[in-house]
Amino acid sequence: MVKLMKKARQLMLMPVFAFTIAILLLTTGCPMPQAQEVLNLSDLGPITLDPAVSSDSSSHAYIMQIFSGLVALDDDLNPIPDIAESWQKSQDGKTYTFFLRKGAKFHNGKDVTAQDFKFSWERSCNPETGSQTAAMYLNDIMGVKDVIEGRATEISGLEVIDDYTIKVTIDAPKAYFLAKLSYPTAFVVDKTNIAQGGNWWSKPNGTGPFKLKEWQVGQVLILESNKLYYKQPPRINQINFQLLSGTPMELYETGQIDIAQVYTDYIDRATDKNGPFYKELNVFPELSTYYIGFNVNKPPFDDISIRNAFCHAVDKERVIKITMKGTVVNANSIVPPGMPGNNENLPGIAYDIDKAKSLIANSKYKNVTEFPPIQITVSGWGGDISTSLGAIIQDWRENLGVDITVRQIEPEIFLYYLPEEVDEMFMIGWVADYPDPQDFLENLFYTGASYNTGNYSNNTVDELLDRAAIESDHTTRMNLYHKAEKIILDEAACLPLWYNTSYILVKPFVKNYKINPMGIPLLSQTYIEK
Repeated sequence: MVKLMKKARQLMLMPVFAFTIAILLLTTGCPMPQAQEVLNLSDLGPITLDPAVSSDSSSHAYIMQIFSGLVALDDDLNPIPDIAESWQKSQDGKTYTFFLRKGAKFHNGKDVTAQDFKFSWERSCNPETGSQTAAMYLNDIMGVKDVIEGRATEISGLEVIDDYTIKVTIDAPKAYFLAKLSYPTAFVVDKTNIAQGGNWWSKPNGTGPFKLKEWQVGQVLILESNKLYYKQPPRINQINFQLLSGTPMELYETGQIDIAQVYTDYIDRATDKNGPFYKELNVFPELSTYYIGFNVNKPPFDDISIRNAFCHAVDKERVIKITMKGTVVNANSIVPPGMPGNNENLPGIAYDIDKAKSLIANSKYKNVTEFPPIQITVSGWGGDISTSLGAIIQDWRENLGVDITVRQIEPEIFLYYLPEEVDEMFMIGWVADYPDPQDFLENLFYTGASYNTGNYSNNTVDELLDRAAIESDHTTRMNLYHKAEKIILDEAACLPLWYNTSYILVKPFVKNYKINPMGIPLLSQTYIEK
């Protein structure tokens, strides 16, 4: 799946009468009014705030502040109670009974009940909702497939015991099931809010630590603290997002925002140990893999030799060093470092022009002159492509004699339309939704999976992934994922490019700002030191 705006405490010119009052308050010893704690950020803004529909990290960053679910992930990525105060798992590992907090409320003060979760999950699976994620993140629950395919309106695996107890039955014991429930598709929504129809989510009645106060698309989005939050309310009263307001680094440098993501063009300034920004630089590793996928249904990538040839013809180390300035790490695997199941022993794909040419010569196409036109689908607004993609395309041109055209799909619809719009190749980044190799290998490469955009299919891989899903022994399970991943890489279903890292500048007065390994800022834990 494919970042923050002006501090309210900056000095401002005051009218004469206000200045006079301020002087009088100071000289008479009267306390001046306390300024609200406001965090100023910049961003592009969300595409949607509907938890059932969202599948992009830009929208998730907001949804995670406004909504919540039964479980969350802690700093070590383990499932922990959220709206569910606790749960019990049956002996066979197939039934979970969740006990809800009786103090959990929607933003308008209405209690959150088990019926609300049943409604929310069935709405996510309802074909009319148009969710691309329900089939992936709720599919373990009995009866979900029937609702998604229109054969039922209720999920048979959900049973409301009482207002604060819900029983969930899944098809088989699966180690990752609880972690899956931390994904927005499983969040609770208010039935009355939904009934407003249209873009109801422009005025969402959520349960999260922040409420949406104002949203002017393309201009500003304001979140305010939810004082009814069932956990500790945020220590920041308000977050102002300036939308589409300029280059984050320039806004940060001029004091208009308090936090800024550092992109490649500015990385040298931010990492200069003698410069003004180095002490304010924070580095957050991300559980993500950026890759180029091959559409195996379209020539010439229906031939495994051609896919492998394209992989061996890219000098990734040079691309990363020159165009990315070393800010990312060369990817040897699909499952990134830091994730359970990452295979450190994978050798990676060697840059070998002679081997690439030999693979083409021994393929069914024999020569690049027999290739049909090749186009790569990427996210973009129709302007210049990224320097990294340009360098990769240049490698293919120089090393293989192949010309590649680029087709850009607007970022706000890219993920939602890519499966039906994909050309011969596509470039994408996948960020972990939960810390399990199943999220990468099964969701991206299982036959028929929603995000298997390249249409890759291998019966042996499917069987290994099926076995791994229900395997109870951790070591055995990880070995099954290792075997599946090696086959996927050997058959060149994709070309892993790099693992991403976030470089973030944070003003000294902003404390405890963190980004979790899924790339989501944990704003409820952030505060401003007066």
